[in-house]
Amino acid sequence: MPVVIEPEQASAADLLPGLPTGTQVVATTDRMQAWLGQHHDEYVVVVGPSMPLGDALVVCDALRTSHPTVSVVLVVDEVTTEALAAAMQAGARDVVPLDEPKALTKAVERAYELFTALRGPSGAAHQGRVITVWSPKGGVGKTTVAVNLALALTEQGARRVCLVDLDLAFGDVAITMQLFPTHTIEHAIGAESSLDAELVDGLLTRHEGSLMVLAAPTHPDVRERISPALVARMLRALRETFDYVVLDTSPSFDEQTLTALDATDDIVLVATLDVPTLKNVKVALETLDLLGVAPDRRHLLLNRSDDEVGLGPERVESILGLTPVVKVASSIDVAASTNTGVPIVTRNPRHPGSVALLQLASHLAGQDIAAPVTLTDQPAEQAPARRFFKRR
Repeated sequence: MPVVIEPEQASAADLLPGLPTGTQVVATTDRMQAWLGQHHDEYVVVVGPSMPLGDALVVCDALRTSHPTVSVVLVVDEVTTEALAAAMQAGARDVVPLDEPKALTKAVERAYELFTALRGPSGAAHQGRVITVWSPKGGVGKTTVAVNLALALTEQGARRVCLVDLDLAFGDVAITMQLFPTHTIEHAIGAESSLDAELVDGLLTRHEGSLMVLAAPTHPDVRERISPALVARMLRALRETFDYVVLDTSPSFDEQTLTALDATDDIVLVATLDVPTLKNVKVALETLDLLGVAPDRRHLLLNRSDDEVGLGPERVESILGLTPVVKVASSIDVAASTNTGVPIVTRNPRHPGSVALLQLASHLAGQDIAAPVTLTDQPAEQAPARRFFKRR
């Protein structure tokens, strides 16, 4: 979908009727760059009339080399010969007047046609993002984070989100959400060569709204029969259907997890404030460096980050070399919501834990968090060389 740079809400509202449903509006070029960094299938940037022409030309010139398949359409109050010449020289594809929404629609359609021609039908196909929630140590709340993050992403304007339980021996996603799936990933065994979006759709279980779940096998011994090739093909098929694919994985570097990490766009590392966990996370980060997994898209979530434990965020950052994006304090409400099968984001969206995960979802969707978010429990109204490792 197109992304619009327009700091004035009134001007943005004037532009939207001429743009496809789902168009993203951002106020600054930094937000635009963050959006493009996460949406590799973006094909056009529309620069609104409130941006000074000089700044708009800088955007055109920068995108011409950094994102050559992304067209830039300038919307101006009045199209003049001087503005048109400068825009074309800077690399803009089209310049259209503000009072002609049909001209904007045509310009965006031409941008999509050019994108398809440059990348081909397969390159222009929908490609969702894979977000892996992972920790090298069990018992840190990884599954709870994955479940609530998936639900939070459905609140961030994503059309479709799929939650995949890749803890193939002891996955708890289904029971955490009180789901009783008739099919799991086990039923795709043997279909590596024929797996497509239609077949995958038959394996999914709907939770609520747009969230779908691919459950783990019900018996641990099935894990060995799920090949890395099946995991890779499954993730490719899910990318073609969903905007976000959230993975809950096992706390290990087994073959299936390595395959998932190989396909990961963003990784959310879940840690708690205890020395053994931080030691394991430190070693895991070094391994992720060797694997080349999401080097610039790692997000640290500190769970149960209570001040009384003696380790502060500054100490964590010095140990891991990674700044926490979100910090969530211990809360009996989160545990209670898990036990009832109603995740805290659904049960109480105003709860501090829910707010934390909603902000993490915003961060992953390209809306930056200005500073790490610290949330404590308080009353709130409830609402209903990757290949080298694989060969070895």
